[in-house]
Amino acid sequence: ERGTRLIVVDPRDIGLSRQADIHLKLKPGTNVAFANGMMNVIIHEGLADEEFIRTRTEGFEELKKIVEEYIPERVAEICHIDADHLREAALMYAKAKKAPIIYCLGVTEHSTGTEGVMSMSNMAMLVGKLGRSGCGVNPLRGQNNVQGACDMGALPGDLPGYQKVTNPEVIAKFEKAWGVELNKKPGVHATDVFPAAIRKEIRGLFIFGEDPVVTDADQHHIRKALESLDFLVLSDLFMTETAQYADVILPGTSYAEKEGTFSNTERRVQRVRKAVTLEGEMRLDTDIFIDLMNRMGYPQAQLTSEEIMDEIASLTPSFAGISHRRLDKGESIQWPCPDKKHPGTPILHVGKFSRGLGWFYPAEYVPSAELPDEEYPFIMMTGRILYHYNTRAMTGKTQGLMEKEGHSFIEMNTEDAVRLGIENGEKVRVTSRRGTLITTARVGDKVSPKETWMPFHFPDGNANILTNAALDKYARIPEYKVCAVKVEKLPAEDRLAENF
Repeated sequence: ERGTRLIVVDPRDIGLSRQADIHLKLKPGTNVAFANGMMNVIIHEGLADEEFIRTRTEGFEELKKIVEEYIPERVAEICHIDADHLREAALMYAKAKKAPIIYCLGVTEHSTGTEGVMSMSNMAMLVGKLGRSGCGVNPLRGQNNVQGACDMGALPGDLPGYQKVTNPEVIAKFEKAWGVELNKKPGVHATDVFPAAIRKEIRGLFIFGEDPVVTDADQHHIRKALESLDFLVLSDLFMTETAQYADVILPGTSYAEKEGTFSNTERRVQRVRKAVTLEGEMRLDTDIFIDLMNRMGYPQAQLTSEEIMDEIASLTPSFAGISHRRLDKGESIQWPCPDKKHPGTPILHVGKFSRGLGWFYPAEYVPSAELPDEEYPFIMMTGRILYHYNTRAMTGKTQGLMEKEGHSFIEMNTEDAVRLGIENGEKVRVTSRRGTLITTARVGDKVSPKETWMPFHFPDGNANILTNAALDKYARIPEYKVCAVKVEKLPAEDRLAENF
Protein backbone atom coordinates (compact mmCIF):
# COMPACT_ATOMS: atom_id res chain seq x y z
CA GLU A 1 0.00 0.00 0.00
CA ARG A 2 3.02 2.29 0.48
CA GLY A 3 4.47 1.42 -2.91
CA THR A 4 6.80 -1.44 -1.98
CA ARG A 5 7.22 -3.79 -4.93
CA LEU A 6 6.20 -7.38 -4.26
CA ILE A 7 7.09 -10.73 -5.82
CA VAL A 8 4.87 -13.64 -4.80
CA VAL A 9 6.04 -17.18 -5.58
CA ASP A 10 3.11 -19.53 -4.95
CA PRO A 11 1.40 -22.34 -6.86
CA ARG A 12 -2.01 -20.82 -6.05
CA ASP A 13 -3.73 -17.51 -6.66
CA ILE A 14 -3.73 -16.46 -3.01
CA GLY A 15 -5.05 -13.12 -1.76
CA LEU A 16 -1.53 -11.68 -1.58
CA SER A 17 -0.85 -12.51 -5.23
CA ARG A 18 -3.49 -9.98 -6.26
CA GLN A 19 -1.31 -7.25 -4.73
CA ALA A 20 1.91 -8.53 -6.33
CA ASP A 21 3.87 -6.85 -9.11
CA ILE A 22 4.86 -10.36 -10.21
CA HIS A 23 3.16 -13.63 -9.29
CA LEU A 24 5.22 -16.67 -10.26
CA LYS A 25 2.66 -19.48 -10.11
CA LEU A 26 5.22 -22.23 -10.08
CA LYS A 27 4.64 -26.00 -10.08
CA PRO A 28 4.71 -27.41 -6.53
CA GLY A 29 8.07 -28.90 -5.58
CA THR A 30 10.22 -26.84 -7.97
CA ASN A 31 11.53 -24.22 -5.51
CA VAL A 32 15.21 -25.12 -5.97
CA ALA A 33 14.97 -24.83 -9.76
CA PHE A 34 13.26 -21.44 -9.37
CA ALA A 35 16.00 -20.11 -7.05
CA ASN A 36 18.76 -21.40 -9.31
CA GLY A 37 17.04 -19.71 -12.25
CA MET A 38 16.91 -16.40 -10.36
CA MET A 39 20.63 -16.65 -9.64
CA ASN A 40 21.42 -17.54 -13.26
CA VAL A 41 19.83 -14.27 -14.39
CA ILE A 42 21.48 -12.21 -11.62
CA ILE A 43 24.95 -13.51 -12.50
CA HIS A 44 24.49 -13.07 -16.26
CA GLU A 45 23.20 -9.53 -15.79
CA GLY A 46 26.29 -8.63 -13.73
CA LEU A 47 24.22 -7.87 -10.61
CA ALA A 48 26.04 -10.19 -8.17
CA ASP A 49 27.70 -8.40 -5.23
CA GLU A 50 31.32 -9.35 -6.02
CA GLU A 51 32.76 -7.66 -2.93
CA PHE A 52 30.34 -9.44 -0.55
CA ILE A 53 30.99 -12.79 -2.26
CA ARG A 54 34.80 -12.33 -2.07
CA THR A 55 35.03 -11.16 1.55
CA ARG A 56 32.17 -12.94 3.30
CA THR A 57 31.38 -16.23 1.53
CA GLU A 58 32.80 -19.52 0.29
CA GLY A 59 31.71 -22.12 -2.29
CA PHE A 60 30.59 -19.61 -4.91
CA GLU A 61 32.46 -21.12 -7.85
CA GLU A 62 30.83 -24.52 -7.32
CA LEU A 63 27.36 -22.98 -7.09
CA LYS A 64 28.05 -20.81 -10.15
CA LYS A 65 28.75 -23.95 -12.21
CA ILE A 66 25.45 -25.47 -11.06
CA VAL A 67 23.25 -22.43 -11.76
CA GLU A 68 24.84 -21.97 -15.19
CA GLU A 69 22.63 -24.86 -16.31
CA TYR A 70 19.42 -23.21 -15.04
CA ILE A 71 18.77 -20.79 -17.90
CA PRO A 72 15.35 -19.08 -17.72
CA GLU A 73 13.86 -21.17 -20.54
CA ARG A 74 14.78 -24.45 -18.80
CA VAL A 75 13.49 -23.20 -15.45
CA ALA A 76 10.27 -21.99 -17.08
CA GLU A 77 9.72 -25.53 -18.37
CA ILE A 78 10.41 -27.16 -14.98
CA CYS A 79 8.41 -24.62 -12.94
CA HIS A 80 5.57 -24.00 -15.45
CA ILE A 81 6.20 -20.24 -15.38
CA ASP A 82 7.05 -17.55 -17.95
CA ALA A 83 10.79 -17.10 -18.56
CA ASP A 84 10.44 -13.33 -18.95
CA HIS A 85 8.60 -13.07 -15.63
CA LEU A 86 11.49 -14.96 -14.00
CA ARG A 87 13.98 -12.50 -15.51
CA GLU A 88 11.90 -9.54 -14.34
CA ALA A 89 11.68 -10.93 -10.78
CA ALA A 90 15.42 -11.59 -10.64
CA LEU A 91 16.24 -8.02 -11.72
CA MET A 92 13.69 -6.55 -9.31
CA TYR A 93 15.18 -8.46 -6.35
CA ALA A 94 18.82 -7.86 -7.24
CA LYS A 95 18.46 -4.11 -7.90
CA ALA A 96 16.35 -3.32 -4.82
CA LYS A 97 18.11 -1.34 -2.11
CA LYS A 98 16.35 -3.46 0.49
CA ALA A 99 14.61 -6.77 -0.19
CA PRO A 100 13.75 -9.42 2.40
CA ILE A 101 12.95 -13.00 1.43
CA ILE A 102 10.00 -14.17 3.55
CA TYR A 103 9.14 -17.85 3.32
CA CYS A 104 6.94 -20.36 5.08
CA LEU A 105 5.93 -24.03 4.84
CA GLY A 106 5.62 -23.96 1.06
CA VAL A 107 9.42 -23.96 1.01
CA THR A 108 10.11 -26.38 3.88
CA GLU A 109 7.44 -29.09 3.57
CA HIS A 110 9.15 -30.99 0.77
CA SER A 111 11.51 -33.97 0.60
CA THR A 112 14.06 -31.34 -0.50
CA GLY A 113 12.93 -28.68 1.99
CA THR A 114 16.39 -28.04 3.43
CA GLU A 115 17.80 -27.45 -0.06
CA GLY A 116 14.90 -25.06 -0.65
CA VAL A 117 15.84 -22.95 2.37
CA MET A 118 19.55 -23.04 1.50
CA SER A 119 18.69 -21.90 -2.02
CA MET A 120 16.96 -18.85 -0.54
CA SER A 121 20.13 -18.03 1.44
CA ASN A 122 22.21 -18.53 -1.74
CA MET A 123 20.07 -15.89 -3.47
CA ALA A 124 20.47 -13.43 -0.59
CA MET A 125 24.26 -13.89 -0.35
CA LEU A 126 24.66 -13.54 -4.10
CA VAL A 127 23.40 -9.94 -3.91
CA GLY A 128 24.76 -9.12 -0.44
CA LYS A 129 21.32 -8.95 1.18
CA LEU A 130 22.22 -10.55 4.52
CA GLY A 131 23.35 -8.79 7.70
CA ARG A 132 21.57 -5.62 6.58
CA SER A 133 18.40 -3.82 7.61
CA GLY A 134 15.33 -4.78 5.58
CA CYS A 135 16.99 -7.82 4.02
CA GLY A 136 17.76 -11.37 5.08
CA VAL A 137 16.05 -14.75 4.77
CA ASN A 138 13.09 -14.75 7.12
CA PRO A 139 11.01 -17.82 8.06
CA LEU A 140 7.44 -16.72 8.73
CA ARG A 141 6.62 -19.04 11.62
CA GLY A 142 3.36 -20.97 11.56
CA GLN A 143 2.40 -20.14 15.14
CA ASN A 144 3.28 -17.77 17.94
CA ASN A 145 6.17 -19.64 19.62
CA VAL A 146 7.76 -21.96 17.05
CA GLN A 147 10.91 -19.84 17.28
CA GLY A 148 10.85 -20.00 21.07
CA ALA A 149 10.41 -23.78 21.11
CA CYS A 150 13.43 -24.22 18.82
CA ASP A 151 15.43 -21.72 20.91
CA MET A 152 14.73 -23.78 24.04
CA GLY A 153 16.11 -27.03 22.62
CA ALA A 154 13.03 -28.63 21.05
CA LEU A 155 15.33 -30.22 18.47
CA PRO A 156 16.86 -33.69 18.84
CA GLY A 157 20.51 -32.60 18.79
CA ASP A 158 20.26 -29.33 20.74
CA LEU A 159 20.14 -27.98 24.24
CA PRO A 160 18.78 -24.42 24.75
CA GLY A 161 20.35 -21.78 22.52
CA TYR A 162 21.31 -24.35 19.85
CA GLN A 163 24.11 -25.73 22.05
CA LYS A 164 24.95 -29.14 20.60
CA VAL A 165 24.69 -32.32 22.68
CA THR A 166 27.74 -33.60 20.78
CA ASN A 167 29.90 -30.77 22.20
CA PRO A 168 31.75 -32.08 25.32
CA GLU A 169 32.11 -28.58 26.83
CA VAL A 170 28.38 -27.93 26.51
CA ILE A 171 27.49 -31.30 28.05
CA ALA A 172 29.95 -30.77 30.93
CA LYS A 173 28.35 -27.37 31.70
CA PHE A 174 24.81 -28.77 31.83
CA GLU A 175 25.88 -31.89 33.80
CA LYS A 176 27.46 -29.64 36.44
CA ALA A 177 24.38 -27.39 36.63
CA TRP A 178 21.89 -30.26 36.78
CA GLY A 179 23.95 -32.75 38.79
CA VAL A 180 23.36 -35.71 36.48
CA GLU A 181 25.12 -37.50 33.64
CA LEU A 182 23.49 -36.65 30.29
CA ASN A 183 23.04 -38.69 27.12
CA LYS A 184 25.63 -37.47 24.63
CA LYS A 185 23.87 -38.80 21.52
CA PRO A 186 21.38 -36.73 19.48
CA GLY A 187 17.79 -37.81 19.93
CA VAL A 188 15.14 -38.78 17.38
CA HIS A 189 13.25 -36.37 15.10
CA ALA A 190 9.50 -36.32 15.80
CA THR A 191 8.64 -37.77 12.38
CA ASP A 192 11.09 -40.67 12.95
CA VAL A 193 9.40 -41.58 16.25
CA PHE A 194 6.40 -43.19 14.54
CA PRO A 195 8.26 -45.69 12.32
CA ALA A 196 10.38 -46.55 15.38
CA ALA A 197 7.19 -47.20 17.38
CA ILE A 198 5.95 -49.61 14.70
CA ARG A 199 9.33 -51.41 14.88
CA LYS A 200 8.93 -51.55 18.71
CA GLU A 201 12.14 -49.54 19.15
CA ILE A 202 10.09 -46.90 20.98
CA ARG A 203 7.61 -48.39 23.46
CA GLY A 204 6.27 -45.35 25.32
CA LEU A 205 5.56 -41.77 24.33
CA PHE A 206 4.64 -38.51 26.06
CA ILE A 207 2.95 -36.04 23.68
CA PHE A 208 1.93 -32.57 24.80
CA GLY A 209 0.20 -29.87 22.79
CA GLU A 210 0.31 -31.89 19.57
CA ASP A 211 -2.26 -33.88 17.57
CA PRO A 212 -0.20 -35.96 15.08
CA VAL A 213 -3.18 -38.09 13.96
CA VAL A 214 -4.54 -34.94 12.29
CA THR A 215 -1.35 -33.03 11.44
CA ASP A 216 1.15 -35.69 10.35
CA ALA A 217 1.44 -37.18 6.87
CA ASP A 218 -0.11 -40.58 6.08
CA GLN A 219 -2.71 -40.81 8.85
CA HIS A 220 -2.96 -44.63 8.71
CA HIS A 221 0.76 -44.87 9.42
CA ILE A 222 0.41 -42.59 12.50
CA ARG A 223 -2.56 -44.54 13.88
CA LYS A 224 -0.65 -47.80 13.45
CA ALA A 225 2.33 -46.32 15.34
CA LEU A 226 0.18 -45.15 18.26
CA GLU A 227 -1.52 -48.56 18.44
CA SER A 228 1.94 -50.18 18.52
CA LEU A 229 2.98 -48.31 21.68
CA ASP A 230 2.87 -50.02 25.07
CA PHE A 231 2.05 -46.75 26.82
CA LEU A 232 0.97 -43.28 25.64
CA VAL A 233 0.61 -40.19 27.83
CA LEU A 234 -0.99 -37.08 26.38
CA SER A 235 -1.21 -33.57 27.79
CA ASP A 236 -3.57 -31.18 26.02
CA LEU A 237 -6.43 -28.73 26.40
CA PHE A 238 -9.10 -30.83 24.68
CA MET A 239 -9.99 -34.41 23.78
CA THR A 240 -8.17 -34.58 20.44
CA GLU A 241 -8.01 -37.36 17.83
CA THR A 242 -4.63 -38.44 19.24
CA ALA A 243 -6.02 -38.41 22.78
CA GLN A 244 -8.31 -41.31 21.81
CA TYR A 245 -5.18 -43.53 21.84
CA ALA A 246 -3.81 -42.33 25.20
CA ASP A 247 -3.56 -44.49 28.31
CA VAL A 248 -3.30 -41.36 30.49
CA ILE A 249 -4.51 -37.84 29.67
CA LEU A 250 -3.12 -34.88 31.62
CA PRO A 251 -5.18 -31.69 31.23
CA GLY A 252 -2.94 -28.71 30.42
CA THR A 253 -3.47 -24.96 30.44
CA SER A 254 -3.75 -22.49 27.58
CA TYR A 255 -1.49 -19.52 26.85
CA ALA A 256 -3.98 -17.22 28.58
CA GLU A 257 -3.60 -19.06 31.91
CA LYS A 258 0.18 -18.88 32.31
CA GLU A 259 3.24 -16.67 32.68
CA GLY A 260 6.24 -16.90 30.38
CA THR A 261 7.60 -15.68 27.07
CA PHE A 262 6.99 -16.09 23.35
CA SER A 263 9.79 -15.52 20.82
CA ASN A 264 8.73 -14.39 17.37
CA THR A 265 10.33 -14.84 13.97
CA GLU A 266 12.71 -11.87 14.47
CA ARG A 267 14.00 -13.48 17.71
CA ARG A 268 12.17 -10.92 19.85
CA VAL A 269 11.45 -12.33 23.32
CA GLN A 270 8.06 -11.10 24.50
CA ARG A 271 6.48 -11.40 27.93
CA VAL A 272 3.23 -13.35 28.22
CA ARG A 273 1.17 -12.70 31.33
CA LYS A 274 -1.61 -14.71 32.89
CA ALA A 275 -4.97 -13.24 31.91
CA VAL A 276 -7.59 -15.69 33.24
CA THR A 277 -8.08 -18.24 36.02
CA LEU A 278 -10.46 -21.14 35.30
CA GLU A 279 -12.02 -23.86 37.44
CA GLY A 280 -10.85 -27.40 36.82
CA GLU A 281 -8.05 -29.95 37.19
CA MET A 282 -5.76 -28.56 34.47
CA ARG A 283 -2.19 -27.71 35.43
CA LEU A 284 0.78 -25.79 34.06
CA ASP A 285 3.07 -27.82 31.79
CA THR A 286 6.03 -26.86 33.98
CA ASP A 287 4.26 -28.14 37.14
CA ILE A 288 3.47 -31.42 35.37
CA PHE A 289 7.11 -31.79 34.27
CA ILE A 290 8.45 -30.97 37.75
CA ASP A 291 6.13 -33.54 39.38
CA LEU A 292 7.24 -36.17 36.87
CA MET A 293 10.92 -35.33 37.47
CA ASN A 294 10.48 -35.85 41.23
CA ARG A 295 8.48 -39.08 40.83
CA MET A 296 11.12 -40.45 38.46
CA GLY A 297 13.87 -39.89 41.03
CA TYR A 298 15.28 -36.45 40.17
CA PRO A 299 14.85 -33.94 43.02
CA GLN A 300 13.55 -30.77 41.38
CA ALA A 301 12.29 -27.84 43.44
CA GLN A 302 9.18 -26.01 42.29
CA LEU A 303 10.10 -23.13 39.98
CA THR A 304 8.17 -20.11 38.73
CA SER A 305 8.34 -18.97 35.12
CA GLU A 306 10.69 -16.16 36.17
CA GLU A 307 13.04 -18.59 37.94
CA ILE A 308 13.08 -20.90 34.91
CA MET A 309 14.00 -17.93 32.69
CA ASP A 310 16.89 -17.12 35.05
CA GLU A 311 18.15 -20.71 34.76
CA ILE A 312 17.93 -20.49 30.98
CA ALA A 313 20.00 -17.27 31.08
CA SER A 314 22.63 -18.86 33.35
CA LEU A 315 23.27 -21.73 30.91
CA THR A 316 22.57 -20.17 27.49
CA PRO A 317 25.04 -17.54 26.23
CA SER A 318 22.61 -16.07 23.68
CA PHE A 319 20.01 -15.54 26.44
CA ALA A 320 22.43 -14.54 29.23
CA GLY A 321 21.12 -10.98 29.51
CA ILE A 322 17.39 -11.72 29.19
CA SER A 323 15.11 -11.81 32.25
CA HIS A 324 11.50 -11.23 33.18
CA ARG A 325 12.65 -8.19 35.12
CA ARG A 326 14.06 -6.50 31.99
CA LEU A 327 11.06 -7.43 29.89
CA ASP A 328 8.65 -6.22 32.58
CA LYS A 329 10.34 -2.80 32.49
CA GLY A 330 9.26 -2.56 28.85
CA GLU A 331 12.58 -3.47 27.21
CA SER A 332 12.24 -5.11 23.81
CA ILE A 333 15.06 -7.64 23.44
CA GLN A 334 16.12 -9.82 20.53
CA TRP A 335 18.67 -12.56 21.18
CA PRO A 336 21.64 -12.85 21.14
CA CYS A 337 21.78 -10.81 24.32
CA PRO A 338 25.03 -11.87 26.04
CA ASP A 339 24.83 -9.78 29.23
CA LYS A 340 22.42 -7.76 31.38
CA LYS A 341 23.50 -4.42 29.85
CA HIS A 342 23.34 -5.60 26.24
CA PRO A 343 20.38 -4.12 24.28
CA GLY A 344 19.87 -7.25 22.14
CA THR A 345 20.63 -7.88 18.47
CA PRO A 346 18.09 -6.56 15.92
CA ILE A 347 19.96 -7.91 12.87
CA LEU A 348 22.02 -11.10 12.69
CA HIS A 349 25.22 -11.60 10.67
CA VAL A 350 26.26 -7.92 10.59
CA GLY A 351 29.85 -7.87 9.37
CA LYS A 352 30.39 -11.60 9.96
CA PHE A 353 28.38 -14.83 9.85
CA SER A 354 28.16 -17.01 12.95
CA ARG A 355 30.09 -19.76 11.11
CA GLY A 356 32.66 -17.27 9.80
CA LEU A 357 32.08 -17.35 6.03
CA GLY A 358 28.63 -17.82 4.52
CA TRP A 359 28.45 -21.07 2.57
CA PHE A 360 26.89 -21.21 -0.88
CA TYR A 361 25.11 -24.56 -0.67
CA PRO A 362 25.43 -26.48 -3.99
CA ALA A 363 21.73 -27.32 -4.49
CA GLU A 364 20.54 -29.15 -7.61
CA TYR A 365 16.84 -29.45 -8.43
CA VAL A 366 15.50 -32.90 -7.55
CA PRO A 367 11.85 -33.72 -8.38
CA SER A 368 9.41 -34.50 -5.56
CA ALA A 369 9.38 -38.03 -4.15
CA GLU A 370 5.97 -38.84 -5.66
CA LEU A 371 4.89 -37.40 -9.02
CA PRO A 372 1.61 -37.81 -10.97
CA ASP A 373 1.22 -40.80 -13.27
CA GLU A 374 -1.56 -42.40 -15.29
CA GLU A 375 -3.30 -43.85 -12.22
CA TYR A 376 -2.85 -40.76 -10.00
CA PRO A 377 -2.74 -37.85 -12.48
CA PHE A 378 -3.01 -34.85 -10.11
CA ILE A 379 -0.56 -33.12 -7.79
CA MET A 380 -2.19 -32.42 -4.42
CA MET A 381 -0.91 -29.70 -2.08
CA THR A 382 -2.12 -29.09 1.48
CA GLY A 383 -2.27 -26.01 3.66
CA ARG A 384 -4.26 -23.85 6.04
CA ILE A 385 -7.13 -21.47 5.56
CA LEU A 386 -7.58 -18.10 7.21
CA TYR A 387 -10.35 -19.15 9.58
CA HIS A 388 -8.71 -22.19 11.24
CA TYR A 389 -5.48 -23.25 12.82
CA ASN A 390 -4.06 -26.76 12.33
CA THR A 391 -6.32 -29.31 14.06
CA ARG A 392 -9.08 -26.81 14.94
CA ALA A 393 -8.66 -27.88 18.59
CA MET A 394 -9.46 -24.27 19.51
CA THR A 395 -10.81 -22.60 16.36
CA GLY A 396 -13.25 -25.47 15.77
CA LYS A 397 -14.96 -24.53 19.03
CA THR A 398 -15.56 -20.98 17.80
CA GLN A 399 -19.05 -20.95 16.30
CA GLY A 400 -18.56 -17.98 13.97
CA LEU A 401 -15.43 -19.51 12.41
CA MET A 402 -17.19 -22.82 11.84
CA GLU A 403 -20.07 -20.98 10.17
CA LYS A 404 -17.60 -19.23 7.90
CA GLU A 405 -15.71 -22.40 7.01
CA GLY A 406 -16.64 -25.71 8.60
CA HIS A 407 -16.07 -28.52 6.11
CA SER A 408 -13.41 -30.17 3.99
CA PHE A 409 -12.96 -29.27 0.30
CA ILE A 410 -10.56 -29.72 -2.60
CA GLU A 411 -9.67 -26.95 -5.04
CA MET A 412 -9.37 -28.04 -8.66
CA ASN A 413 -8.96 -26.25 -11.97
CA THR A 414 -11.99 -25.57 -14.21
CA GLU A 415 -10.34 -27.34 -17.15
CA ASP A 416 -9.93 -30.58 -15.14
CA ALA A 417 -13.44 -30.36 -13.67
CA VAL A 418 -15.04 -29.96 -17.11
CA ARG A 419 -13.09 -32.96 -18.41
CA LEU A 420 -14.23 -35.10 -15.45
CA GLY A 421 -17.81 -33.79 -15.47
CA ILE A 422 -17.46 -32.35 -11.97
CA GLU A 423 -19.39 -29.23 -10.95
CA ASN A 424 -18.52 -26.69 -8.29
CA GLY A 425 -19.88 -27.81 -4.89
CA GLU A 426 -20.19 -31.45 -5.93
CA LYS A 427 -18.96 -34.30 -3.73
CA VAL A 428 -15.93 -36.13 -5.15
CA ARG A 429 -13.73 -39.05 -4.16
CA VAL A 430 -9.99 -38.31 -3.76
CA THR A 431 -7.56 -41.22 -3.60
CA SER A 432 -3.80 -41.57 -3.16
CA ARG A 433 -1.59 -44.63 -2.69
CA ARG A 434 -2.24 -44.37 1.06
CA GLY A 435 -5.97 -43.83 1.39
CA THR A 436 -9.21 -42.39 0.09
CA LEU A 437 -11.74 -39.80 1.24
CA ILE A 438 -14.85 -37.97 0.06
CA THR A 439 -14.87 -34.17 0.01
CA THR A 440 -16.41 -31.20 -1.86
CA ALA A 441 -15.00 -29.85 -5.11
CA ARG A 442 -14.27 -26.13 -5.40
CA VAL A 443 -13.85 -25.45 -9.08
CA GLY A 444 -12.02 -22.39 -10.43
CA ASP A 445 -8.66 -21.05 -11.50
CA LYS A 446 -7.03 -20.69 -8.09
CA VAL A 447 -4.86 -23.74 -8.86
CA SER A 448 -3.30 -24.64 -12.21
CA PRO A 449 -4.49 -27.56 -14.39
CA LYS A 450 -3.41 -30.98 -13.09
CA GLU A 451 -2.96 -29.48 -9.59
CA THR A 452 -5.25 -29.57 -6.54
CA TRP A 453 -5.18 -28.18 -3.01
CA MET A 454 -6.80 -29.24 0.28
CA PRO A 455 -6.87 -27.84 3.82
CA PHE A 456 -6.08 -30.44 6.49
CA HIS A 457 -8.21 -28.99 9.31
CA PHE A 458 -11.43 -30.94 8.87
CA PRO A 459 -12.24 -34.46 10.13
CA ASP A 460 -14.89 -34.99 7.40
CA GLY A 461 -12.05 -35.13 4.86
CA ASN A 462 -8.61 -35.03 6.47
CA ALA A 463 -6.05 -34.44 3.72
CA ASN A 464 -3.38 -36.26 5.75
CA ILE A 465 -5.10 -39.54 5.00
CA LEU A 466 -3.65 -38.98 1.52
CA THR A 467 -0.29 -37.24 2.03
CA ASN A 468 3.10 -38.85 1.56
CA ALA A 469 5.40 -39.40 4.56
CA ALA A 470 8.55 -39.05 2.41
CA LEU A 471 10.95 -37.10 4.63
CA ASP A 472 13.55 -34.43 4.02
CA LYS A 473 16.90 -36.14 4.70
CA TYR A 474 18.12 -33.36 6.99
CA ALA A 475 15.16 -31.80 8.82
CA ARG A 476 12.91 -34.91 8.52
CA ILE A 477 9.92 -32.82 7.44
CA PRO A 478 7.25 -34.75 5.47
CA GLU A 479 6.44 -33.80 1.89
CA TYR A 480 3.02 -32.33 2.69
CA LYS A 481 3.06 -30.06 -0.35
CA VAL A 482 3.28 -32.69 -3.10
CA CYS A 483 1.58 -36.06 -3.43
CA ALA A 484 -0.13 -37.79 -6.37
CA VAL A 485 -3.91 -38.29 -6.27
CA LYS A 486 -6.86 -39.09 -8.51
CA VAL A 487 -10.14 -37.21 -8.29
CA GLU A 488 -13.33 -39.02 -9.27
CA LYS A 489 -16.93 -38.01 -9.73
CA LEU A 490 -19.09 -40.04 -7.35
CA PRO A 491 -21.57 -42.53 -8.86
CA ALA A 492 -25.19 -41.34 -8.64
CA GLU A 493 -26.07 -43.76 -5.81
CA ASP A 494 -23.09 -42.56 -3.71
CA ARG A 495 -24.02 -38.91 -4.28
CA LEU A 496 -27.54 -39.69 -3.10
CA ALA A 497 -26.21 -41.45 0.02
CA GLU A 498 -23.96 -38.46 0.80
CA ASN A 499 -27.00 -36.18 0.84
CA PHE A 500 -28.49 -38.24 3.65
